[in-house]
Amino acid sequence: MVSMDSRRTTARIGLAAAGLVVAAALAGCGAGQVSQVATQEPAVNGTLGNLGPIALRNVHIQAVETGDALEPGSDVPLILAVANSSPDVNDRLVGITTDVGEVTLTGNTEVPARGLLAVGVPDGAAELSSAEAATAAGASVALTKPIRNGLTYNFTFTFEKAGQKTLAVPISAGNAPRQEG
Repeated sequence: MVSMDSRRTTARIGLAAAGLVVAAALAGCGAGQVSQVATQEPAVNGTLGNLGPIALRNVHIQAVETGDALEPGSDVPLILAVANSSPDVNDRLVGITTDVGEVTLTGNTEVPARGLLAVGVPDGAAELSSAEAATAAGASVALTKPIRNGLTYNFTFTFEKAGQKTLAVPISAGNAPRQEG
């Protein structure tokens, strides 16, 4: 005959085993799933790219196209933010090239370690204050070829230490009112 203690022990073991099976099943339900926000891009007008510790963000040409294209001879601003995640190595943006025109950099293009370089000011953003830990510079593109909204154009960013990164850069009208057409 089986004792009452033996039945209780068996019941407890069975209950514990069932609990482990349920816990494992519930934990396995999320295995292999991609978080909904893991693949989302930031809500900015431009593109982004990484080059070692250098992160290029919100890279775009800021211009309003009023005709079929932005024509050669026009100067358009290039807007971007550059972050340096290195804890101790400063870098510098030494040049930007593209086949649609000549890019002119102005101001201090240093990207300090754990710092930020803001090139241009996007529509709707405030100028950097002296209290913010960022360097401010400017970049403009003297167009030698027509460019159109809806297309991207290759720009190569050259850094003193990190090297080069080429990105497909879009045009953004910024906060310009929508054109009826």
